[in-house]
Amino acid sequence: MQVKELGHVVLFVRDIKISTYFYRDILGWRLIYDGPQDPVPSSAVAFNAPGGRTHHELLLIEVGSSAAPLPNGRRIGMCHFGVKVGDSDDELREALDVLIAHDVKVLGATDHGMSHSLYILDPDGNELELYIDVPGVNVQDPKWWTDFKPSALHL
Repeated sequence: MQVKELGHVVLFVRDIKISTYFYRDILGWRLIYDGPQDPVPSSAVAFNAPGGRTHHELLLIEVGSSAAPLPNGRRIGMCHFGVKVGDSDDELREALDVLIAHDVKVLGATDHGMSHSLYILDPDGNELELYIDVPGVNVQDPKWWTDFKPSALHL
């Protein structure tokens, strides 16, 4: 067996309406299935990036307000998931402007050498990395993993 690509991410959320707004209206995911509005209602919504490379890339499932919150600090499980938001720092700046306009908490901005990233939290505390790949970087060069030290990104 060999993995061919990362297919999709599925997240449990407290409130499907709040999370749908965040992922669709702030981050710009394309809503492809709206379970609460379906003739046979469900508690899930599905999204794709505009390219629509697969049946869905993000699925949200509402579990309600009584669900346990994500624990703080170091823990086992997902650290974050990354989504590419463009090809230039200008596009990353535009993303930052949208986040600021919607009062989205920005945890930090990092220059990884091969990519430039913003780290944010969704309404349920899941961490996302919004990034652009740095043009002209040979990501096959092992120095990006061994020699480069990430630093603060100043947009």
